[in-house]
Formats: sequence, C-alpha cells, structure tokens
Amino acid sequence: MAQPKIELDGLLAFPLTPFTEGLELNLDAFAETVESHVAAGAGALFVACGTGEFSSLSPDEHAAILRKAREVVAGRVPVWVGAGGGAASARAGIAAAEAGGADGVLLLPPYLVTGPPSGLVDHVRYAVGDSSIPVIVYHRSTGVFTPDSAVKLLDIPSVVGIKDGFGDVELMSRIITTIRSVGTDRAKDFLFFNGLPTAEVSARAYAAVGVARYSSAVHCFAPEIAARFHRALAENDDAVMEALLAGFYLPLVALRDEGQGFAVSLVKAAARLRGDKVGSVRPPLVEPTSDQIARLEKIIDDGFAVLKSVEAGA
Repeated sequence: MAQPKIELDGLLAFPLTPFTEGLELNLDAFAETVESHVAAGAGALFVACGTGEFSSLSPDEHAAILRKAREVVAGRVPVWVGAGGGAASARAGIAAAEAGGADGVLLLPPYLVTGPPSGLVDHVRYAVGDSSIPVIVYHRSTGVFTPDSAVKLLDIPSVVGIKDGFGDVELMSRIITTIRSVGTDRAKDFLFFNGLPTAEVSARAYAAVGVARYSSAVHCFAPEIAARFHRALAENDDAVMEALLAGFYLPLVALRDEGQGFAVSLVKAAARLRGDKVGSVRPPLVEPTSDQIARLEKIIDDGFAVLKSVEAGA
C-alpha cells in the first residue's frame, strides 16, 4: 500500500476551537476562524489538534469540526485532523478521519502511559490499522522515539512523517539522518516538522538540521507577523528574524511560560484581543489573569510595531 508523495509547504496553521459562554462548540465562529486562516495564506490546516483543544473534544464534536472545516475550505488547502488517546481511541479517530474525508491525520502521543520504543511503533501500527489515510506521528511526551524505532515507522506505509514536540534538536538530527540513510524514495520523501510551542523561536535551529516546516500558533492571532517571519526564514534574513524575535516572540514566550497550558489559553486570549469570537478554554486549562492579558496586548502591539519597522526598512 504505497502512499502518494505528500506536499505540506508554507505556514501550517492550527486553528483554535471556539466555544460559547457555556463552553459548547461554536461552529459558526469556527467557520470564521477557518476562513481567516485560509485568507491569510495558510498552506494547510490542522484542525482539532493541540491548539484546537483535541483532548477536550467528544468524538461527535471532533467529527463536526472536520465537516465544517472541509465545507469552508472547499478544497483550497489540505485539511488534516488530530487523533490520539489510548490505542482504541487513536484507531477509531484515524478511521473517523478517513471516513470524514480528511487529507491526513496528526497522531498525538498515547494517553497517560508509555512503553518501550518497540511498543510505541506497535501503538502507531495498531492505530493505523488497515486505513490508508496519511499519518504524521507526533514525537513528544509519552511518544518519544529513538532513531532505531523511528526508522521502523517506514514499515507502516501510511505514516508519512514525524512532528517533533520534544525539543531535542540533537535527537531529531539523529532521527533524520537514520531515516534518510535508508536510501529509498520513501525515506527520502519522509517529512519532518518542528512542532514546539511558538516554533518560530527554534525555527532556525531546526532548519539547520533539515526541519524547515513548522506549525505557527501565532498564525491564530497575528498571521501578518507569522507570515513575515516565515518568509525571513526561507530567505535566511537574520536581521528580520532577530528583530521579530527580540521585539515580539521572546516576550510572548516569556509570558507563555508563566502558566501551565498557556500555549493554548494565551493564544486564545490573543485571538480574542484581535476581535475573534473564539470564547475561552475548556478545563483544566485556565485563562490568563487581567494583568497578563494587558501585557499580552502590549506584546501584540509591539509586534506589529516591529513588523511595520521591518517593512519600512525593506
């Protein structure tokens, strides 16, 4: 069962999942969110994943999000969707994604428990089952692979790549080298992604080891900044990257690190500041304090000021 070559280029966007005041799914607001990502130039959408609060969604909500995303996108960009949890939940999620017409699946790490490297490969194999939908494996938390176990993913035809959320660049370099050294077309075409929170901060380090693709949470609330940084990375424009890092990304990361789960809730707060009707986060995530939101607003304003300065000097 051979897979066609997968192309996932450009900025990869991970839309937020909007909720009402009663924390019910808000599909009308989600449709607006999806359209805004496409209009801002996203290369692909990954819905109901980490930034989209995958862990808080029911299977019915998950299916509804995929349906709405496909309806709004109407084939303009690929729509991938999250799956994960325990082995049976992951398997059911991949099957549902395939039945729902998703272009691919981001397979999140096993729920709560982990096992030896061989067990992680078996988990992926079991989750994939007899499906043929393309799968990217999320390398993080309870699902961290060794180079030897990562290369065994090549034996699962529908697995097309690895997304790194673990943050060990040296390990990722060894994984890439081990897979590429297999020498087959499949190994050559295997995809690698930087999936760390606020990935722009580590983007240059990952690009240096062959991982140029990354997901941008900033695209959820400041796509103009995200797009400019992405272009600067592609053009090796260190001056622009350093200006945006110093004036926007590093202060944002410092604030993000003040609270557990802020990789999601801070992004949602930022989207609300920009006028998006995304609502609040579901528990156990919590909202930033009023002081933190005030500082977040200043960081965003500073970011756009830096962007204006960069563009003026272009």
